[in-house]
Amino acid sequence: MAKNLLIVESPAKAKTIEGYLGKDFLVKSSYGHIRDLVKGDMGIDTENNFAQTYEVPADKKQVVAELKKLAKEAEMVWLASDEDREGEAISWHLFETLGLKENKTKRIVFHEITKPAILKAIESPRTIDYNLVNAQQARRVLDRLVGFELSPVLWKKVKPSLSAGRVQSVAVRLIVDREREVNKFNAAAAFKISAKFSTGNARETVKAELPQRFEQENDAEKFLQDNIKATYKISSLETKPAKRNPAAPFTTSTLQQEASRKLGFPVSRTMQVAQRLYESGKITYMRTDSVNLSETALTAAANEINSAYGSKYHQPRTYKTKSAGAQEAHEAIRPTYFDQHTVTGDSSEQRLYELIWKRAIASQMSEAQFEKTTAHIAISTRPEHLVAEGEVMKFDGFLKVYLESSDDDENDEQENENILPPLAKGQDLQLNVMQAIERFSRPPARYTEASLVKKLEELGIGRPSTYAPTISTIQNRGYVVKEDRDGRTRSFGSIILEEGKVSKSVKTEITGAEKSKLFPTDIGEVVNDFLVEHFTGIVDFNFTAKVEKEFDEIAQGLQNWTTMLHAFYKPFHKEVEVTTETADRANGERLLGVDPVSGKNVYAKVGKFGPLVQIGQNDDEEKPKYASLMKSQSVATVTLEDALEQFRLPFQLEDYQEKEVSVGVGRFGPYVKWGEAFISVPKNEDPLTIDYARAKEIIDEKITADAPVAHYQDLPVTKGTGRFGPFIKWNELFINVPKAYNFDFLSDSDIAELIAKKVEKEANRYIQQWPEEKIALENGRWGPFIRFGKDMLKLGRNPATNDKYTPEDLSVLSLDEVKKLIVEQVPNAFEPKTKKKAAVKKTTVKKPAAAKATVKKAPAKKAAAKK
Repeated sequence: MAKNLLIVESPAKAKTIEGYLGKDFLVKSSYGHIRDLVKGDMGIDTENNFAQTYEVPADKKQVVAELKKLAKEAEMVWLASDEDREGEAISWHLFETLGLKENKTKRIVFHEITKPAILKAIESPRTIDYNLVNAQQARRVLDRLVGFELSPVLWKKVKPSLSAGRVQSVAVRLIVDREREVNKFNAAAAFKISAKFSTGNARETVKAELPQRFEQENDAEKFLQDNIKATYKISSLETKPAKRNPAAPFTTSTLQQEASRKLGFPVSRTMQVAQRLYESGKITYMRTDSVNLSETALTAAANEINSAYGSKYHQPRTYKTKSAGAQEAHEAIRPTYFDQHTVTGDSSEQRLYELIWKRAIASQMSEAQFEKTTAHIAISTRPEHLVAEGEVMKFDGFLKVYLESSDDDENDEQENENILPPLAKGQDLQLNVMQAIERFSRPPARYTEASLVKKLEELGIGRPSTYAPTISTIQNRGYVVKEDRDGRTRSFGSIILEEGKVSKSVKTEITGAEKSKLFPTDIGEVVNDFLVEHFTGIVDFNFTAKVEKEFDEIAQGLQNWTTMLHAFYKPFHKEVEVTTETADRANGERLLGVDPVSGKNVYAKVGKFGPLVQIGQNDDEEKPKYASLMKSQSVATVTLEDALEQFRLPFQLEDYQEKEVSVGVGRFGPYVKWGEAFISVPKNEDPLTIDYARAKEIIDEKITADAPVAHYQDLPVTKGTGRFGPFIKWNELFINVPKAYNFDFLSDSDIAELIAKKVEKEANRYIQQWPEEKIALENGRWGPFIRFGKDMLKLGRNPATNDKYTPEDLSVLSLDEVKKLIVEQVPNAFEPKTKKKAAVKKTTVKKPAAAKATVKKAPAKKAAAKK
């Protein structure tokens, strides 16, 4: 037995480290956290200094049992979890749960998984840093308190099953605020003047622009008219050197931003790939807000630059971390070995590694040098001057390796280099063409995942370990969606002066198209507005940043974590109580106007099943009419006209092949109904524009798609594409088609092979089943399990053998025995369900309806008690 047990979080990390240590070390993985706050209740005693109740999850009990056994046998236990606060907390949980002793436990940290780094860490162990543990506990407890106390308020006042979180709510607020800025924005138009000249020498051309713009079309046209007989001369020429410096090596946030821009990676994917690169020893630790490089790294980078590019490309640089609370690690993200320009692995690992390598190596390279020329061109008939700017690269420096990208769309036009031909002061130029194009001011850009990370970092909200989970959470909760949206057609004026003549025309362009942008959902806006109104502190940017600073102070031993939590919890808990008692229900209701037919008010709001429009009020004698909004519409922006259009749905069309045809909108979006079949309308198609001819096309496409592509054992085989990808259907079996097959050209042998595999798998799927009870014992990917209704329940150990259940063990169990196993996990599984008594509706005397309904004012809200 090895004398030393070294515990890390992941098996990949364990495998890499095991290769560096001798036979005296056994390296094992804890598979992340081995315990967490109990589920079901808050797990925090607010009356007892926020004492926590932890539990080991069922899926970690075997891991804990094995680690306990190995720890007892070892002479020394080394806790080697990550060096950030979460890693420190994992080490503390291991120490507590495994019952370790201080004199037999050592804590080591390292920011790269290389043999020298691991051996150095072994030589300089320390004890668990309880300041870091307390900072992590404070974050976990505070976020649990916010979630457990706020969520029930949302269930009661907004909608069941909603949840709220401290950092996530602030992120949603940023996205909601930006969306409203975009919706309120009114574009201002102005005419931009540009011209193209020739010098008289071959193909030499000079592009120039007028620095100012004309707001009125008449002024722009007059400017071009005045230029018909003008002559042009270079009135001044200025040439000066310019330089550009490389960006600092990556922190977590800058890596997420650049991987999004250059590779198109979502932030969660970036972190998953970076984790694999770190655990395999290819890069340093990937959760950091430091831009520092170690002396070893600086030397290695210098050697590689001098070797690969020459000494003139090397320029040693040190960078200063902008974040005042930088604490997650002590070095930037960099390759562990600079002489490895690329690595083995899948394509995403290679691409991300090369990005990290280029950024780190470029940070130690020389500046790029340019010569910038600015020419002012005088117009004989006007007082204004046109300006031509050009840039020539004299030395590429770091640009030989890497150029940082930008989120700023407005810089797109300026990215193209404009190289000027040799020019001289007083030189005459000949006009080829001059144009005045109507351009429009742009609204603030909607957030991408990358730009949201940048904004959170600027505001001091969150830390390197929280950016990716925050962005994933707000999307998973349905408060935000990431999607592409089509633009709309816009007209713009164009005036051109060419060959002595001025011509005018109106052209069109597509504007407002968005790609992979973050949009708030209707429920996201309602929840945000409710929190802003009643819990201002929780969604206040300054408050959230202040909390992060307090966590930093706890980590540095400057503040007591329970004192900080008491200061937060008392007023917050009081706010929850007041809001629960006094706040009105929130549904984002917006009065759109009056229905011209009925004279009743028309509202848009979020209902039980999603966003809808309503004609009439709940207290009217006649029940209100409801219609769902389409996915492309929102409560915040839908107009009265568009809302009333929704009440045309569903509408009837002529019969087709003796079956009724109608168009409507359902739970899964717009559809054409043909007989009893519901056929989805293609994405982005407005169902209100569907006529009989288009409905027939959609039906015929479905008939063709559903037609058998083959027969197997005299039964038809059809194919289609569902939410999990391409599939074939045979004998009521849906069979996924893997990428190894060419879905568009499946042969008879392919189809027979796929069906045979599925039939064999289904035959081996059930060990026992009781369909009438909706209970089955099944073979799963990770072993047998119980299927109870829609739930999949894990099987514990067989008490007869004290080992895992085998399919043979399960094949002889009776239904009653299986039910006992179910009750162990779902105590009320077989208790009879009692129906709730229907609430007795109160009847009130209605006043006679007025001849014409007027716009009703929203009821005054109860005043919430202030803190």
